[in-house]
Amino acid sequence: MTHPVKLRKKLIEVALPLDEINAASVLEKQPFTRRHPRSIHVWWARRPLAAARAVIFSQLVDDPSGHPELFPTEEAQEQERQRLCRLIGQLVRWENTTNETVLAQAREEIWKSWRGTCADNRDHPQAAELFDPRRLPAFHDPFAGGGALPLEAQRLGLESYASDLNPVAVLINKAMIEIPTRFAGRSPVNREAVNPAARQPQNRQGRLLAEEWPGARGLAEDLRYYGQWLRDQAEERVGHLYPSVEITAEMSQDRPEVKPYVGQRLKVIAWLWARTVRCPNPACGGDLPLLSSFVLSSQKGKEAYLVPAVKGQQVEFDVSRRPASTGGNPKQGMKRGTSGIFQCIFCNTVTTRNYVAAEGAAGRLGQIPTAIVAEGCRERVYLPARSGPELPDLPPVDIAGLEVELSPNPRDVWCRNFGLTTPADLFTPRQLVTLTTFSDLLEDVAALVKKDAADGGLAGDDVNLAEGGAGAAAYAQAVVVYLALANSRWSDLSNSLCSWNSANQNVRALFARQAIPMSWDFVELSPFSNLGPWFSTVEASIAALHQAPTVALGQATQANAADQTISRQKIVSTDPPYYNNVGYADLSDFFYVWLRRSLRGIFPDLFSTMTAPKSEELVAAPYRHGDKQRADAFFLEGMTQAMGCLSRQSHPAFPVTLYYAFKQSEGEKTGAGSTGWEIFLESVLQAGLTISGTLPIRTEREARSTSLGTNSLASSIVLVCRPMTADAPLATRREFVSALNAELPDALLQLQRGNIAPVDLAQAAIGPGMAIFTRYSQVLDASGSSLSVREALALINQTLDQTLAEQEGDFDAESRWALTWFNQSGFAEGEYGVADTLSKAKNTSLAGMAAAGILESRGGKVRLLRPEEILEDSRPRQDRRISHWEVRPSRCPHGMEF
Repeated sequence: MTHPVKLRKKLIEVALPLDEINAASVLEKQPFTRRHPRSIHVWWARRPLAAARAVIFSQLVDDPSGHPELFPTEEAQEQERQRLCRLIGQLVRWENTTNETVLAQAREEIWKSWRGTCADNRDHPQAAELFDPRRLPAFHDPFAGGGALPLEAQRLGLESYASDLNPVAVLINKAMIEIPTRFAGRSPVNREAVNPAARQPQNRQGRLLAEEWPGARGLAEDLRYYGQWLRDQAEERVGHLYPSVEITAEMSQDRPEVKPYVGQRLKVIAWLWARTVRCPNPACGGDLPLLSSFVLSSQKGKEAYLVPAVKGQQVEFDVSRRPASTGGNPKQGMKRGTSGIFQCIFCNTVTTRNYVAAEGAAGRLGQIPTAIVAEGCRERVYLPARSGPELPDLPPVDIAGLEVELSPNPRDVWCRNFGLTTPADLFTPRQLVTLTTFSDLLEDVAALVKKDAADGGLAGDDVNLAEGGAGAAAYAQAVVVYLALANSRWSDLSNSLCSWNSANQNVRALFARQAIPMSWDFVELSPFSNLGPWFSTVEASIAALHQAPTVALGQATQANAADQTISRQKIVSTDPPYYNNVGYADLSDFFYVWLRRSLRGIFPDLFSTMTAPKSEELVAAPYRHGDKQRADAFFLEGMTQAMGCLSRQSHPAFPVTLYYAFKQSEGEKTGAGSTGWEIFLESVLQAGLTISGTLPIRTEREARSTSLGTNSLASSIVLVCRPMTADAPLATRREFVSALNAELPDALLQLQRGNIAPVDLAQAAIGPGMAIFTRYSQVLDASGSSLSVREALALINQTLDQTLAEQEGDFDAESRWALTWFNQSGFAEGEYGVADTLSKAKNTSLAGMAAAGILESRGGKVRLLRPEEILEDSRPRQDRRISHWEVRPSRCPHGMEF
């Protein structure tokens, strides 16, 4: 029989300062946020550090209600609770990320609660193992992804473990939590930083004393030096492939902005291209450019446009401050509409998307240069492509490992439809030569760093980094890891799917959204210019290393969350895959092939496969499993096993916290919101976890690329869970409803005191409602069948609505959503993500309500229709669902309203 653990409620199970956390999370994702760990490498759907820090802290710290001996009254408890919330408000601020004064206060609160827990359980049979007051339990995230949660656990003083099935994610976590701590406090070893005549004294172990190089700053300084060395070596080999342009008087005709540069040689920072396809009109047969915009710069006062000049069956492009006088929309280029069709510039024939796809699949897409972008004194200088220097012949390139097939993911990998089926297809020949040159030079970097490190006093052993080495060989490999990540990250800016951003006159990276799309016109950047140069990715890693916490050890491992054993006796907070929102493995293959090429010798086990593992990845992808039903079953089974690992292994004194967010979808037959949210909740319950709280945390900024013109999420839901007790009783549906009516009003009052916005209150209320539902081993209906998650959510929502407003209690889900939305936004447009969060809470979906005719959803915005708009389009006989919201007062012939 398992000995019970004496538990106290944690702060996260009672209250959090959501306003401060939300504000800090949104601010953190602004483009101007510098020195962010995300700069090390691209990953998708990262959690903000602010939210991660707040959740883990409040997961570890006791709520004052658990200490009646210290806070005997509710007033005293609330005062202490507010003090802790004020500390969280300071803790989540971006400028306090490395503020040791604030972090020390947070760590002391964690220790204070831990010592109390140890004292409570000093008589536990496993007290020596589980409740050692001298050592905090370690932390584990089994779906580590971009590494925000393990990083912030480490920053709060916990030994941190990160695991993921995906090798790219594992490598990112090694770079964030494992390598910095292993080489913390070391002096740089490069020849500029170490003056042999004044070398620092060494201690008895031969390790350099480096008080002036705290944390990972010594490693960062070496990364700067050897990154610059690598960049210079690469320029010697391939710099001639990126020639400068001489500005002539002819180029400046009718171009006053070009005249100041006549006689000068300007560095070309970008070459612009457009793909072409043979016109389907047999009488034409010209190669029509698939140019999606004529705009080069839309900045006021610096406008620049491509102006096509047709000469027979050829087309060239001039550059002008004014758009072409032929009419049309210059932002649209040769594109017509939004369906991906183009008009022939020679004969005006309009292609079909299927025709272009068929030509692409047959390998018959071409490309033509359109313009070059040169580096002026204070502005970009746009020149016609024919003005550019003649490009030299390219050397042969070894693309071994880059010819694997991209995943046939119909939603996230769009380029396959147009003949780009391998990673190698996504790069121009010049880009391939450059990237492979940087990659191949890493072997030389490793040899140079190893020699300098050994000369600088590091142990000269040959124990590799992957085997736990910390000597000269391992240190050299550590530097190479960051440089390989920098090269991989630069590939996001240097491929033939990057487009030109005319608004800020810069390149738009491939992964501006969570997909590998198709780009009709693209950019070739020079790695040696001042616009997105290769070395800028090294500088980003240097900045991130300056903020890397080294107060506790970290370790990153490849493991399947469904059968891992790392979580044993550890604190767990994790961000699982969101049903089918992001195809992580499919997308990460773009980077995996480059990282494998560079690092397979350092991490042979991590990069043993040709592409990232996919068969065990917990994503509901119908294309992998045959259909949606099998994909749902796979996701439910795998997520249940993963949640079961956490339930059985996590430290019994702490709750588990889970992040979850996705677009709500709707089943046509059932007419109620379901899919991801319900499947995930079902997996949590089947794994033997109870839910003691849900917290809505706003994590996304409205202007991010994935939300512009799309229906994207605004919030993540944090679920607070504990293992279900063995003596959990059965209950009837009536007993469950009675418990909801008795307990939910007080729980809502606590949430409202936390200043939760109305649109988030309904989602947050699911927490205490599901806490009641999951305290029972089963809830049985009148027929003896178990109540489903969907039915429980419906009952929770009904009780919530009755508590908030009695007059809403009998309304259907759509009307309850409409009332809450109207109180929040009226008939004005609102963000899709916010509306979607509310729809999940109301157990409906935006798609269903749009079909019912009560709202409009498009372009990432949602708008509640006005009464007259509903009446104009009303077809009651044809509607399969009519909400109370649609019913309007009418008058009979006698003037009575009914």
